[in-house]
Amino acid sequence: MFREYQMRSAAEAIKPATGRLADPLDQVDYRLAQTPEQKDEIYRLRYRAYLREGAIRPSADERVVDQFDDAPNAWVFGVYLQGELCSSIRITVVTPEWRTSPTLEVFGDVLLPKLDQGLVFIDSTRFVADPEKARNNPELPYVTVRLGSTAGVHFNADYGLAPVRPEHMAFYRRVFLHETWSEPRLYPGLVKPVGLMASHLPTVRERVLARYPFLRSSAFERRMLFDREGQLQPDGFVQPFERASIVPNP
Repeated sequence: MFREYQMRSAAEAIKPATGRLADPLDQVDYRLAQTPEQKDEIYRLRYRAYLREGAIRPSADERVVDQFDDAPNAWVFGVYLQGELCSSIRITVVTPEWRTSPTLEVFGDVLLPKLDQGLVFIDSTRFVADPEKARNNPELPYVTVRLGSTAGVHFNADYGLAPVRPEHMAFYRRVFLHETWSEPRLYPGLVKPVGLMASHLPTVRERVLARYPFLRSSAFERRMLFDREGQLQPDGFVQPFERASIVPNP
């Protein structure tokens, strides 16, 4: 079944780092891409965004897609404002048993020893935004990458990973308190290298939430976004945060 959930804030308005006094989650829809049409729209958005940034070379089909999009431990989301696709991100859960991930492929020498220790990672990749819509909605990066932190709670992960181009590292360091784990390397299909950043989620979570309260999620929201029957469920019960109401769109 196609899942579409609309975020409605029940809390007072907050002032995000952008300086705008507003609830960044108001009128935001997170949609899990499941149909060919939904996926194709996201693949085309990736192409436009990457091409504009000079991260890829032009291609005839004008899409960016890889083998990790259909992996059983991956979730590809579109973020919609007023019914229009504005951004997208892919969330991959990497565990000692599920060792399939684009970041693991590039930084295996760094991550495989940690998986051998039993650690669990949330790998957030393919974060793209429509340039014009991002200019008009400066909160868009925050509500998009929020899906990675939400997944971290749901799957009780140890670390959040981010393969990041050097010019974007300051954002992840400032917002999510990420540290650099590896210097930039070339990633297949991209012409600009990315470095590996990570944050220890249990350590930084409350500090990040104190500054960005809209990153909080409810247990109900997390189940709606990430539960799949018979696939990758949290090993233990995760205490729900108090915040966020979420209702299915009719």
